[in-house]
Amino acid sequence: MCRLFALLSSDEESAEPWLVRSDRSLLLQSNVSPEDAQRDGWGVGWFEDGGRARVVKGTGCALEERERFEEAARDARGPLVFGHLRRASNPRNLSHERLISLENSQPFENHTVLFGHNGSIPFPAETSPLLGVYESKVRGVNDSEVLFWLLVRHTEETGDPLVGYIHAAEDLVRIWQALKRPAVPPFSGLNVVFSRRPDELWAFCLWTGDHGSGLFDEGRRFYEMTYSTTPHRVVVGSEPFDGERGVWKSLTSGTYLRAHRNEHRVDVTVSKIPLPNALEIRPPAV
Repeated sequence: MCRLFALLSSDEESAEPWLVRSDRSLLLQSNVSPEDAQRDGWGVGWFEDGGRARVVKGTGCALEERERFEEAARDARGPLVFGHLRRASNPRNLSHERLISLENSQPFENHTVLFGHNGSIPFPAETSPLLGVYESKVRGVNDSEVLFWLLVRHTEETGDPLVGYIHAAEDLVRIWQALKRPAVPPFSGLNVVFSRRPDELWAFCLWTGDHGSGLFDEGRRFYEMTYSTTPHRVVVGSEPFDGERGVWKSLTSGTYLRAHRNEHRVDVTVSKIPLPNALEIRPPAV
């Protein structure tokens, strides 16, 4: 189970305040406690001039690889920046050594697309044939990479990331149903940050089951995402990047955020994901 960060700004802005300097920065989230350490990889992604995605990755804990992580955070500048910490899921039952590599760290990119995922899909081998022409592009053994290419495929076919996300979720449920509805759900979490260009940001929050609390706040569920807005930026994360009250709003299961950068501002909308009834999967009440 991983941690996410995304920034969309109206300016060419540094992401260092949230990646490195804040009191709940992504860097500090990587090692809040030994049992919650995000030690299986990290990555920072952004768009360079011309709109081509660039990603810098590591294979360990960001705090233990602090020099490289801070260098990547200094290099990354908005309008669009992603960050990711990895705590590897292992639905393929592989050795830990096989799980850890730069190919398996996130964010994933496809030249002009950036993607980060928190959660796991339990049937990546059964899902891979649905990728079509993108199946040959899978480089690692991370189940999140399968979800990445599935979302890319559906988004390119429909031209709409929201519709693409819904189709991807439908595919996962259909696979689960075809396997006679095993006890493991079709996904633990489909929390995703996604962008196709420097002027847009999509964040999707959807999870099943109860996975405990956030790293810093016992009152927040682990998969409950958060965001903070001003007229000139939006910051999205797996949890608040500081403890300031009233600044961070919740992005709850079954909702999405869409942000678009205009010349002098960032417009943000938050709404319910229009899932079919069969996909209305909600976490249990507290």
